[in-house]
Amino acid sequence: MLQTGLFLSISKTTFQNNNKNKNSRSLNPQTTASISISEIFCHSLFEASKMLRRGGKRIRMDDPPEDYEPPFTPYSIQPQTPMDQQSSTFGGQYGQYNDNVSMHYDSGPNSNLDYDQNIGQVQQNMNAFHPSYLEEATTSSLPGGRGRMTRSSRGRRHTAITNPQRVISSPEDTPVPTPSPAPRRRGRPRKNPVLEHSSVDDESTLFSIIRSGKSSLQQIVDEWIEQYKADRDSGLRAIMQFFISASGCKGKITSQMQSSMEHAAIIRRMTEEFDEESGEYPMIMSGPQWKKFRSNFCDFVQTLVKQCQYSIIYDQYLMDNVISLLTGLSDSQVRAFRHTATLAAMKLMTALVDVALTVSIHLDNTSRQYEAERQKTRDKRASDRLEALLAKHQELEENMDEIKNMLTYTFKSVFVHRYRDIVPEIRAICMAEIGIWMKRFPQNFLDDSYLKYIGWTLHDKVGDVRLKCLQALQPLYASEELKGKLELFTSKFKDRVVSMTLDKEYDVAVQAVRLIISIHKYHREILSDKDCEAVYELVFSSHRAVAQAAGEFLNERLFTLDDTTPPALRTHRGKKRLPNTPLIRDLVQFFIESELHEHGAYLVDSLIDSNEMMKDWECMTDLLMEDPGPDEESLDDRQETSLIELMTCCIKQAATGEPPVGRGPTRKITTAKETKQAQDDRVRLTEHYIQTLPLLLGKYIADPEKVANLLLIPQYFDMEIYTTSRQEKNLETLLRLMQNVVERHTETEVLENCAKTLEILCTEDHAIYSRCDVIRSTLVDRLVNKLREVFDEHETLIAGEEEPNEDEMFALVSSLKKVAIFWSCHNLGPWNLWDPLFNAVRDAKDGSRSMPPEAIKYCISACYSAILWELLQLENGSGRGTSAAQQQKQLRDHLDAYIPLMTELVITSNVALFREEAYISVCDLLISFCKQLEDNPLLRPLVYEPDRGLQQTLNDFIQTYVFVEDEDEEQDEHTKIEELHKRRSYLSSFCKLVVYNVLPIKTAADVFRHYVKYYNDYGDIIKTTLGKAREINKVSCARTMVLSLSMLFRELHRDAGSRIDRQSEEFVSVKELAKRFALSFGLDALKNREAITALHRDAILFATNPLENPNDPTGPPPNLAFLEIGAEFTNKLLKQDKRMVLQFLDRILTMGMPSSRGEEWQPLLLYRNSLVHGETDLPPQTARRAYGRRRREAGGDDGENVDDNDDAGSDQDFTGY
Repeated sequence: MLQTGLFLSISKTTFQNNNKNKNSRSLNPQTTASISISEIFCHSLFEASKMLRRGGKRIRMDDPPEDYEPPFTPYSIQPQTPMDQQSSTFGGQYGQYNDNVSMHYDSGPNSNLDYDQNIGQVQQNMNAFHPSYLEEATTSSLPGGRGRMTRSSRGRRHTAITNPQRVISSPEDTPVPTPSPAPRRRGRPRKNPVLEHSSVDDESTLFSIIRSGKSSLQQIVDEWIEQYKADRDSGLRAIMQFFISASGCKGKITSQMQSSMEHAAIIRRMTEEFDEESGEYPMIMSGPQWKKFRSNFCDFVQTLVKQCQYSIIYDQYLMDNVISLLTGLSDSQVRAFRHTATLAAMKLMTALVDVALTVSIHLDNTSRQYEAERQKTRDKRASDRLEALLAKHQELEENMDEIKNMLTYTFKSVFVHRYRDIVPEIRAICMAEIGIWMKRFPQNFLDDSYLKYIGWTLHDKVGDVRLKCLQALQPLYASEELKGKLELFTSKFKDRVVSMTLDKEYDVAVQAVRLIISIHKYHREILSDKDCEAVYELVFSSHRAVAQAAGEFLNERLFTLDDTTPPALRTHRGKKRLPNTPLIRDLVQFFIESELHEHGAYLVDSLIDSNEMMKDWECMTDLLMEDPGPDEESLDDRQETSLIELMTCCIKQAATGEPPVGRGPTRKITTAKETKQAQDDRVRLTEHYIQTLPLLLGKYIADPEKVANLLLIPQYFDMEIYTTSRQEKNLETLLRLMQNVVERHTETEVLENCAKTLEILCTEDHAIYSRCDVIRSTLVDRLVNKLREVFDEHETLIAGEEEPNEDEMFALVSSLKKVAIFWSCHNLGPWNLWDPLFNAVRDAKDGSRSMPPEAIKYCISACYSAILWELLQLENGSGRGTSAAQQQKQLRDHLDAYIPLMTELVITSNVALFREEAYISVCDLLISFCKQLEDNPLLRPLVYEPDRGLQQTLNDFIQTYVFVEDEDEEQDEHTKIEELHKRRSYLSSFCKLVVYNVLPIKTAADVFRHYVKYYNDYGDIIKTTLGKAREINKVSCARTMVLSLSMLFRELHRDAGSRIDRQSEEFVSVKELAKRFALSFGLDALKNREAITALHRDAILFATNPLENPNDPTGPPPNLAFLEIGAEFTNKLLKQDKRMVLQFLDRILTMGMPSSRGEEWQPLLLYRNSLVHGETDLPPQTARRAYGRRRREAGGDDGENVDDNDDAGSDQDFTGY
């Protein structure tokens, strides 16, 4: 006792001294390495005291280390945190973040030896670490030696944690001598003969067994327990070796090392065994084997604790040593050790939490049994049972104290430091596990002192860490029992959680919305209307998962029937309203108030999977059809229009199962369940709307906006139900109504929807085809007769030199519009309308007829549709009464007449409608009649290849009407967006010609040169075209890039005169374009080798042509500055290709060069230096060297040996491009 008490007294003084001097010791590498007599004395006392304990060295657990206080970390490398302005209002639990949180930073993922960047002077040589420097200089005084943690002595409080490595007896003002850090050696560390590498991969080790996955973890743990019971040192060594090997370390812990070395020394020795060239270790390695190993690793730790929970974990040996080792490893500067040990320690804590729960249950049961026995009368009470229960109760209490002691120590020794580690995976592990502890053991962990760590980490810079925080909070808020313990945390971090619904990482945003839903359930009063509105808007998000999560929140807050919902009302004729009626009314009102009326499909997609009202067809039609009852408000016109739009979107998505454009994945594979659901929904909606749609059309036939949406509904019908359910009468009613719609309406959307729906109804595979075809023929007859009638009237008026009035002009335009729209969906060829329509366009070009421009536009469109129908008819062999040769000749005649006429309109017409319609028609026809028709002998003569004149015409059109600045500031935003959409359409039509190889790639040079300047408007289109062009021909694409850059350079030269200012904004923008082009080649230099060398060849030829400067015979070539632009691509050249390009440059530049380094020669020097960068045999040439001599001539002067074959080869290589 005397020795132990003396040791504790000295240890306390030592701990205080260490705290006072730790900064000076860790930052003073100049101190000597001598050991004072007082240190030896203290060490002797420690060795004597440890003999009084069982099993060796120990660490006190009852008073864990103080909270870590790191040095200041600059904001630039410190994670953003929330508590800067909140500490004064939140008290001690959350108010110390500024002083208590920073991050441990290491050098990066490519090295196993990862050093923190904020620790001052750190030991650089892992081989030369002194024991006192194993830990990072910024961490707290943690036990680094091989000690054991024990349960606390009852009734006695210890004030320090002893550390045998840091026991000193020097006065407080005496600095502790420390060795100077040795410089780090290059190459692999030296091998120590004590380490036995060959045995590490032995198949009998725990690491090998668990990695193979051939044995069950239960069996592995049971066998290890038998080994531990037989020889606990051997068993402990196996566990220690498992953690070392799982970190990717090749070293082996021998029995000699275990018995004679501290844990710090063992860890230092293992550090020397890492392969510094590799950043790989099991916890981050890819592949199914390592993924399975990581899972087995976690399960093994938890299974081990579970199997040892009744005795071994309390033996004051196993857990003490394991936790001590993991603490030391987690504090290592080696990332692999830190990552592996942190994962093991966190899983160990999770397993101990499960043990604590089990002990807690037994403790409660024992308490109840004891009380029940004590309440018995004296004659029935069993005193021996009472004593046994009391003894068991005391033992369980000691066990619980022991487990809590382990948990507290591990938390403060590992978690408190690693939750802010530089490695995001380590931070994520900490956040994931603390959530589990809080959920399973809330009485111990669900406290503000622990919740603050999650709150702070909500501001982490890495999305996955933020996600783990939200996932940790999710089950806590989903439990009503835990509601009271979260009030303070919720009030403090609610704003941060709400803001995370807009997180740039979509997974984080989804989880944040789900957390808001849980908060709304149990803390409804905390969320303000502003908070909720922020989530409401997300139903219109382009990301589907975020929108659907917001839809669930909308259901929870607005679209849920509860006790406050009024009883079902009745319609005017007494029909009872369906339960979803008030919800659908609220939905319509929400849609109207959102003011995003063009995105009804997005709102529907957000709700359709989570709210059944979105498929309550009867409820929707009742609201539209039934007159309101006495206690109801009728829907106004805007509400009816919105309801019909939402209903149509619901029908479309239910029938197809597809999300709206821009929401779903590009290529989604539909599951069998989804397909079956869509089929069932299609059948149900068809059965309902077959009967109700004619009624709805009849009611709203005068309203074009409502009719346009209602006409879409038949496109999603199961047409077979018309015959199987004997609904032919409703079909005839629908067709008659469609005829009436075409006759009454002239709106484009109404006519297009009607034509498309009629096309689907007239599909030949359907049993209803004959009925529908008769109606279609009748309808087309009426349209054609009406058109001929108004044409004749117009001809008569023009012939009589009379001006048509407004009604006559409107009749002409509307008739042409209906014919053009229906011709795009139905073949109107048999009605022989080509000649009058084509002649109208030709006359309009000549200016001989006064037909309205809009009418001519529809004539152009109708003729375009006629040509496409003729091509389809010839391809399918469906011509009636004419031979294939006759059809082919007629089509060729029409094509040869139509495209030249349209080309002339694009060039000469002053009417924008003519130009635009003609341009779009020509682009589309060139794709339809491209070389792909050569595969069909019948269609081969129809191939139409654009000549240079047509190529130039199309290019001139987009240069004139696409790449223009918005000059009209008075235009409203909506008009500007429509104009931009139109221009994007024109550019896409041209780029399709390049992508489909109709136009040569070089014609895209004029488009590529606008990549940077118009990036915001057309960047996506140009980038896609660039990528597709590279797939067609890499070399041609690269040379087109040079052509684009040279165009810009010529413009710059023309504007700047004889000398270009290389610092000007215009020149910098050309370099920026070159940089963008270079980035588009990617990282595979070998794959792009031929293209890049061809690019440099063209760049050199342009820069040196002309070679003579007409303004200054002694000056550089006038385009020499272009080489500075070409230098942006030199980093894409292979080393041997740089030599070849350099030799080609020397050959081209045969003129002399002044000895002074003039500014005008700098582009050449810059380009040349970029080519020789990294070369040892070709140093950069200075301006003093004359370029009049060839390389082999200059080689003698400079002492270089240049092979003539290299020169010949380079010329030969370049001439092929």
